[in-house]
Amino acid sequence: MDVLTDLLHRARAQNALALRLIQRPPWAVTHADPSPLTVAATLEGHAWIRLADSPPTRLAAGDVALITAPGGHTIADDPATAPRFVIRDGHKYLPTGAPAAPHPMRVPRTYGDDLSGATVMLRGMYDLRGDVASRLLDLLPPLAVVPAGPPTRAALDLLWAEAARDEPGQDAILARLLDLVLVIALRAWCTRREATPPAWYRALSDPAIGDALRLLHEDPAHRWTVASLAAKVGMSRAAFAQRFTALVGRPPLGYLTDWRMTLAADLLRDTRQTVATVAHQVGYQDAFAFSVAFKRARGRTPSAWRASP
Repeated sequence: MDVLTDLLHRARAQNALALRLIQRPPWAVTHADPSPLTVAATLEGHAWIRLADSPPTRLAAGDVALITAPGGHTIADDPATAPRFVIRDGHKYLPTGAPAAPHPMRVPRTYGDDLSGATVMLRGMYDLRGDVASRLLDLLPPLAVVPAGPPTRAALDLLWAEAARDEPGQDAILARLLDLVLVIALRAWCTRREATPPAWYRALSDPAIGDALRLLHEDPAHRWTVASLAAKVGMSRAAFAQRFTALVGRPPLGYLTDWRMTLAADLLRDTRQTVATVAHQVGYQDAFAFSVAFKRARGRTPSAWRASP
């Protein structure tokens, strides 16, 4: 399993949601407390995205926006259009704060009517949490826009068609199609000149170091050494250590320790497993040694981390 797939698998909540939006101007919707990662795409017409304290950004037909800004955002037909509705905690309100009447869905997962001149959009939401999710979100700025292209358009058209269906297994299909759109958009964004992906992502393009990172993610509990990793990727120990550090920004075992602590942090928060069990799962035979390493990395003991809000 490659590193990006591993992050997506470990970080993605099971309730990822895809919706179809059909809006006729003028329209504007503020998402006051959006999910940690929102995928918004314009299939027909155009839209504008406004983040707090940032100039508006235009989405043309086929563009995909990846939004991680925590302070909320507004999507509208025009930068000057005032919000008609505010979505907060999954509920729809008027700008005055009064509850708004829900819009009836004539087609599954679809808000609005198929009218001439309407803007047609897809919106997907990922309820990501935890330290692994933070690593994934580090790939992106508050707003990343991927221009329209054949790979994203084909995936968007398929997601659009499937979102309107209501058949057995539909949620599973939509979750995987939304993942497809996300991965294609992430890869496209990270190749753009304005993108600044973390060093580990850039290192994936190196055959040897990319393989080493894959090995560390596939089996983080294995008793890896620099020598064993070097042998796996066909390099000498010294050359491998130097190249890994230069590309990833830290030594191989330093990266492994950080990844283990990331996994442990989420296991401690999300499960009821004992500290000893978590220690074994991330490659420590001794719970005491694990606790010392965890406190060094996170500033708190495993038990204190688990008890913290």
